[in-house]
Amino acid sequence: MRAEQQPLLLPGTSLSVKDRLARWVDAVRFRGWLSGLLVSVALLAGVTVAIELLKSHVPVLGLGVLYLLAVLPVAVVWGLAYAIPVSIASMLAFNFFFLPPLYTLTLADSRNWFALAVFLVTSIVVSELAARARRQARESALLAEVATSLLKGREVTGELQRIADDATRALQAERAHIELGDTPPGGEAGERFPLAVEGRRVGTIYLEGAKHGSESARRRLLPALASLLGVAIDREQLAQEALEAEALRQSDAMKTAVLRSVSHDLRTPLMAILTSASALVREDLELDRTDRHELAATILAEASRLDRLVGNLLDLSRLQAGAARPEAAVLLIDDLVVEALDELGASGERIEVSLPEDPAAVRADPQQIQRVLVNLIENALRYSSPPGPVRVQVTTTSTEVLVRVIDHGPGLSPEEGERIFEPFQRGSAGGRGAGLGLAIARGFAEANNGRVWAESRRGQGAAFVLALPVALEPNE
Repeated sequence: MRAEQQPLLLPGTSLSVKDRLARWVDAVRFRGWLSGLLVSVALLAGVTVAIELLKSHVPVLGLGVLYLLAVLPVAVVWGLAYAIPVSIASMLAFNFFFLPPLYTLTLADSRNWFALAVFLVTSIVVSELAARARRQARESALLAEVATSLLKGREVTGELQRIADDATRALQAERAHIELGDTPPGGEAGERFPLAVEGRRVGTIYLEGAKHGSESARRRLLPALASLLGVAIDREQLAQEALEAEALRQSDAMKTAVLRSVSHDLRTPLMAILTSASALVREDLELDRTDRHELAATILAEASRLDRLVGNLLDLSRLQAGAARPEAAVLLIDDLVVEALDELGASGERIEVSLPEDPAAVRADPQQIQRVLVNLIENALRYSSPPGPVRVQVTTTSTEVLVRVIDHGPGLSPEEGERIFEPFQRGSAGGRGAGLGLAIARGFAEANNGRVWAESRRGQGAAFVLALPVALEPNE
């Protein structure tokens, strides 16, 4: 049959990757065929020369076994396709050069045909044993590699194509494809073979162009491959279940922490409101105008406290859900500080403010940044002794506006510098509050492209810094 003519490539014409790969494979195959041919000829010639040198010292029939030195290496390395021609050539060479009548292909003694047939039988048996050993070694290497990759924690779906490529070679097919699941989709080409272990179907392998005689390899390899895939799938499912269980455990722990942290802060103002309201409605209790005013003020103050706590919980929920989208505007930082002090009411009298001569502008959501400042200042007031002032200092750099809230409290240890920004965390010095203010402050600051951090030394007070990008224009 006439070989298909390869297209002529003109200068400057480039081959596709597929064509280059095909030519490279053809070149490798040709080099393998050529090397097998040359080695076969060299071994056959070498053994013939050795027999010629030894025939004067050893009976010729006894030297015929030396041709096995040519047949065996070829059978082991190159297989039956090379071993049979070498064994036949050995028979002919031994007959032609050393058995009478010499230099002919006839035999004077017909019993010599049995000796010559030994070469052929030996080559077939050794070649088959070598091929079987190579197949088993290839299959063992495939299973070992699959087991290593799957049991290292890699995802099964991510390894399927590589496993299929390796199975293609081990099963002597042109192409293989693996689908996981009990019911195959049914759209793939090629023969379909189930991958089952202990009555459980873990997937299906599709083989295209499988060579005749590869049934034994499939019987050996597919059950082991199914077992490995089953173990890997079970491991992934167990890992996923463990992650879900851990997520549930953390969720339960978070809920418990929320209840423990918030229950006291909810119960205390509620008890104050209930006590004050009960006193106001009792007819047998005589209250003057001052007492009634104090009870009403208590109810109002504790209700405001409850409102702030509920607001903090809602703000934290929006931040964690990614729903706290800022509505940015260009504002003077001085105005934001003043509005935050107004919201604090009477407690703002303890605050000393230092503002720059030239007002700085920022682009941010006014309500969110106001909440950041209120939370930072309230935190400073909570941890400062009542006579001690809290200082709010505003400075600017070329790119940022910095607002420092400085207290004279117990300060923070280095390991507390980041932990206190987590929800429901308080400093080691204790204090009132649910531990939400600083977490919300950082969340709102980051939502507005800002930052919040702590600067402190134990026993020397703390400074909480809000940094916001400078706006180019103070007004829009």
